Amino acid sequence: MQPTPRLPSLNALRAFEAVSRRLSFARAAEELYVTKAAVAQQVRLLEEEIGAPLVERSGRGLKLTEAGAAGAAGLTDGFALLARAARSMRETKGRRFLVINSSASFAATWLVGRVGKFKARHPDIDVLVDADPSQDKLERGGADAMIRWGDGQFPGLATTRLFKEEVFPVCAPALVEADPPLKTPADLSHCTLLHLEWNPSFPTWPSWSDWLKAAGAPQLESTSGVFFNQMSMAITAAAQGQGVALASLAIAADDLASGRLVAPFATTLRTPFGYYFLCRPDAAETPRIRALRDFLVEEAALSSG
Repeated sequence: MQPTPRLPSLNALRAFEAVSRRLSFARAAEELYVTKAAVAQQVRLLEEEIGAPLVERSGRGLKLTEAGAAGAAGLTDGFALLARAARSMRETKGRRFLVINSSASFAATWLVGRVGKFKARHPDIDVLVDADPSQDKLERGGADAMIRWGDGQFPGLATTRLFKEEVFPVCAPALVEADPPLKTPADLSHCTLLHLEWNPSFPTWPSWSDWLKAAGAPQLESTSGVFFNQMSMAITAAAQGQGVALASLAIAADDLASGRLVAPFATTLRTPFGYYFLCRPDAAETPRIRALRDFLVEEAALSSG
């Protein structure tokens, strides 16, 4: 029996597989929730082990080399097979999870707090929350449904909007009454601004500069402060009194409801984006998917109210 050939690092293979689909180090990093530099390093390590370049620059983007193209489809199929195998192991002894996939930020700040309520309402459905943000979870069989941020354009999927995306400042209640107090947008000059620094697929995410202009205080310095690559971290820092963050309702809803955060100003920035519930069209009206979708739409309406 021939010995199994030694595989390259699975982390390197996964990084290249994401790059091969997205043709962008930045978008692959966004999908895998690591830095762009980390993805590039893993691809370089794989190229060294393979002994050939796998991607190359093409204008402003990337394209696969002959060697890269030779393995890309097989890797995508391979990771799909691994996902199905992992799911089969979870579903042993007749236990079949309803798997919902979302970003780690959305899962931690909104979704996880509602899973128990869903289970109480549907005791016959076991839910598994998966925060691995791979974009093709549905196609690979790794999830039954997904929650994704975007502009609503998700070709080939059944789509239901949960939240419109509105952006506004939030902070700890004590910061509003601090010395000096936070009463008007101009008072932000005394505060640390908490920024979201990430690699969105859409380049029009509002910044502090955008909000200050809308609030009538465009002269304030808006580029310094503390930066985070996940909104949930910025929200946590704001709740701890470290500064003022620009938040979206979906991520900040529970902290606002509990009083850990307050929204000191009325000005909000509406965006063309939102959070959407996605599933395969052929599964959209199955009882379990319909129950989950209807529940999340109801809960999102309560949060928005």
